[in-house]
Formats: sequence, structure tokens, C-alpha cells
Amino acid sequence: MKMEVQSLPAGIANLAQHEQRARETLDPAAWAYLCGAAGRGITERANRAAWESVTLVPRVLASLEGLDTRTQLLGRAMASPLIAAPVAFQQLAHRDAEVGTALAAAAQEAGMVLSQQASTPLEAVADAVAADSRRGPLWLQMYWQADRSAVAALADRARASGYEALVLTVDSTVRSGFHLPAGLVAPNMPAAPAAQDLRSLCAAAPTWHELEWLCANAPLPVIVKGILHPDDARHARACGAAAIVVSNHGGRTLDGAAATATMLPRVAEALDGAVPLLVDGGIRSGTDVLKALALGARAVMIGRPIVWGLTNAGARGVAHVLRLLRDELEIAMAQCGCANLARVHGDLIAPIDASAQSLRNERTT
Repeated sequence: MKMEVQSLPAGIANLAQHEQRARETLDPAAWAYLCGAAGRGITERANRAAWESVTLVPRVLASLEGLDTRTQLLGRAMASPLIAAPVAFQQLAHRDAEVGTALAAAAQEAGMVLSQQASTPLEAVADAVAADSRRGPLWLQMYWQADRSAVAALADRARASGYEALVLTVDSTVRSGFHLPAGLVAPNMPAAPAAQDLRSLCAAAPTWHELEWLCANAPLPVIVKGILHPDDARHARACGAAAIVVSNHGGRTLDGAAATATMLPRVAEALDGAVPLLVDGGIRSGTDVLKALALGARAVMIGRPIVWGLTNAGARGVAHVLRLLRDELEIAMAQCGCANLARVHGDLIAPIDASAQSLRNERTT
């Protein structure tokens, strides 16, 4: 697939400007699908508010020689803890679609998770970055299918194409329907079943038994995405999960679910380093990334901002978003006295003052 190099629109220098321009550019229906939220958007707003409520306690006069953002995740060296989150049907945002996102992530040495609901075959995305030795990890996100043979076949396709892990999304038992525009297909999804009611969908929803089977039989490590409760994190680990993503689906499934920044330290405490933790939901700056790492995450997934960058300038727009976040992370690390991510610990986070928290709660009710 040949990419046409596209210039970044003038006047875009931060993520807020990316968002504004993308909202103005995208078709309203595409915006609602790619960037919308469930219900009244309570959880989506809570994700942002939670990161904003976390404050940092900078350390001074520390040696900052050799400042860098490198980290390790599932045996892979990464230039930064940034991973493009799985986002479905990226062709709705730009003709570069998922291949553009993959090329941008590789150029920035960031990771990428391809959605099973991608508008591009998983093989084409992997082929686009296969020769780039500096790229970050490439993972495939998947939803459980009622037929285990379909799950196994998809896992085999992923392994054969060069994907390094499977990311099972578990927080979307019921997925709302969406009518794709003419000509847009989902080449990595099985044929859509006949319409089902809620009880039928719930009856076919996966349980811990399915996760245990997948972890035992998949040809790749299994990462579980969509955990908020500490007990669920422990259970996922016991089933064989190689890593866990603290996520509420960006506020797109259950409106009123807890914010990820609120639950991340509780999940981290429950697992006590047994498996790597990742987090997504409302991360909009390098400072947010640093907060996430201090609260116990090893890496972060970036969703909506990737869509904004893709909408605005294709692959170049996604690369710009990832570069902004990495640059902001480096600045935040320097300001907090951390020359590398090994120095990022929980003592960078300010304790929550009870009276201030009470006042904050009163203002939001």
C-alpha cells in the first residue's frame, strides 16, 4: 500500500488542537463512532478528571544525564512506554487507516495494537512494518467468539503474520451495532451472526473458563484488557494472563464505570508486580503518562488522540501525536528529577488531602 505523504495542517501544536481540527473535519457519524462515549459521557469525563486530580511532587537537583524514556515490556525493549490502542475501522478517519497508524508507530518506535475490527487485513498491517527493526511491539486485539475454532484460527493468523501477543478485550460483553458505510468491511472478523437479544448475547459471553483455555492454548502471550477490579486482576493472572490493561473502554461501554486512574493503583497493589500493568482512558499529555507510570503502569495505550492525528494528516498526524506525548514525557521526567523510567516511583504522587477531595466531590455533584 503506497502512502501519500500529507502535511500537518498549520496551527496544530498540541493534542487539544488536534482534537479540535479532527472534530471539525470528520463526518459527524464517524466522529460519534470513533470518539463518542456511552450514555451521558460520565465515565469519559471521569477518566480525564481523575488524571487531572493526580498531582506530582517534583524532586530537584537530581542528575539528569542520559535522560531517556526506554522501557521493557514482555521481553521487548521499547523506546518509550507509548502504545497505539486498538481502534476499530480507522478507514473512517483517513484513507491511510491502520497501515498509516502502524507506520507512524514504527517511525516513533512505539507499540501498536491492531483492532480485530480493523478495516485492513491483519497481514497487510504486519507486512507494512515487518522490516523495521526499530519498531515497538505489534499486538492483535481480539473479541471472544462463540466458536473456539474461530478464536484459534485468528490466533494462528496473528502468529504467522508476526504479531507478538493477543489482547483479549473482556469489558464489552454487549457491543452496540454500527452500520458501516458502503465498501467498508471488517476482514479480520467472522461473518456477523443474526441479530440477537440481550439475553442471548449474555448467554454466549465468555467466562474465566474461556480465558483459561485461551491462555493455555494460544500460540502467543495473552494480555487481558478491560480490568478495573483488583480481584478480577488476580483472577486473570491465575488464568495465565501475561499482562493486564486497566481499562474501561474509554467510557464507551458502561457509563458510570470507575475511572482508570482511580483503579490503577489498587490493581497494582493487588498484583504486586506479578505481571506488567498497562492503562488507557483519558491520557492526554506526557504528564499523564508519567502519572500512570508512578501509579504502577509499565506502559500506556493511546486511543482517541491517535484518531485525531490520523484524521488530520494520516500517518504523519499519528506520528506527530506520539512525538508530542514522548517529548512531554521527557520534560515531565526532567522536572521530576527522573533521568529514566526506573526512577519513577509512587512517591512522585502527592497524597490526596481528605478535605480537598471532599471539596472537589461537592463541586462535581
